[in-house]
Amino acid sequence: MLKPDMKRFYRDVTITPVAVDDADASGAGEAFQILLDGRRVKSPVARELAVPSRPLAEAVAAEWDAQSEKILPASMPLTQLAFTAIDRIAPQQAEVADRIVRYGETDLLCYRATAPADLVQLQADHWDPLLAWAADDLGAVLVVTEGIVPVDQPKAAVGALARAVSDLDAYRLTALAAATQAAGSLVIGLALVQGRLDAMAAVAASQLDESYQSEKWGEDKESLDRLRALQAEIAQAETFLSLL
Repeated sequence: MLKPDMKRFYRDVTITPVAVDDADASGAGEAFQILLDGRRVKSPVARELAVPSRPLAEAVAAEWDAQSEKILPASMPLTQLAFTAIDRIAPQQAEVADRIVRYGETDLLCYRATAPADLVQLQADHWDPLLAWAADDLGAVLVVTEGIVPVDQPKAAVGALARAVSDLDAYRLTALAAATQAAGSLVIGLALVQGRLDAMAAVAASQLDESYQSEKWGEDKESLDRLRALQAEIAQAETFLSLL
């Protein structure tokens, strides 16, 4: 489903509750399916789309209902995230979690500038509180270094990050993966998932260096396009989380 140039083939969009077992992507005992003219929506690999909360089901259904003559997948971010959860995350959740934890081993927040002084201070002001949160709330005490030479993070810190990631169900892991990959920081991703940051603050933290350079030298269209795409991706992850 959601092939390029697909025409709208349905009239009515509804949702219905269904019972699920503990093996479903959310681990919940109830889920909600989206129906198109009474027929169940299926994912690109033919899994039935059942989401773990009524608010998310209503939001996904609204995306389908908003389509006009042609179905535009780019206008359906919540549907796409739900498909990702059931097709790509749930079947290999442990492997996905391991890949996401690797971002913590080279986390953006741990690599600092040596100059100019105002950028060094800016990074400290915005990133140190997030690392303190990771240490205090997650038990992950990460090492900070200067420049881009890789630094080995303590096994205990990486293990703490891994536990925080492994605690998530497939839907929350989907949102974490999207936010972490967009931001280049597992700490920022976890802060978004756990409510320590909202989407706007997560974008600001991940784009600190870029914003500094733009203020110094001005913006260009390419960097603005990248920023808008990043803002949209992290905002979509935040919305997805809020509906679970």
